[in-house]
Amino acid sequence: MSAVAPNSVEPPSLEPSCRDTAAHALTIVRDGVITGEGPTTKGRVHFSRSLDADDTAWCTRILTAAAVNDQPISRAEAEVLFEINEAATERTDGGRFDDLLAKAVAHYAANASGLPVPPRSVALSPDTDIESWAPSYAAKVNSEMLEWIAGQMRGKRHNNRRLMAMVATFLGATALPLAGQLPNVFDIGM
Repeated sequence: MSAVAPNSVEPPSLEPSCRDTAAHALTIVRDGVITGEGPTTKGRVHFSRSLDADDTAWCTRILTAAAVNDQPISRAEAEVLFEINEAATERTDGGRFDDLLAKAVAHYAANASGLPVPPRSVALSPDTDIESWAPSYAAKVNSEMLEWIAGQMRGKRHNNRRLMAMVATFLGATALPLAGQLPNVFDIGM
């Protein structure tokens, strides 16, 4: 990573050059959510363990940076998003992070299952319905991906209803043997 130019808006560690640096930049956002301190919280009041619209905007900027926009979401990026989700006990972003998490995980799962995915700027946009690109993939999502997603969600304090609905759609179409495990995976009664 290069040195910061005097008039640079973002430290180089938050401007990804590849999916690995994007995942690293997301860990900086995660740390800011946990501690309320760091480069993503400068210039504003930020309480520890809270996630606000600015935190979600940081995640979106990182995930849709020009260097990674045409690449699928990586497992490392998705895992850090799950960590941010778990770290945030307070939410004041109007549900935008939940939408971003569900879309990013769908993007990763579809690609890891060998399916084409739209550019990140399209797939992760709040103006793009996940159903406009994810459902056609539902019948083909790799069951290992579904198990990985379920493992990420199992026993977590925060349940993302959007992500749960997406996974339930995928389960219904692709992995009926896992359907019996839904109550244990998502802590919902059937």
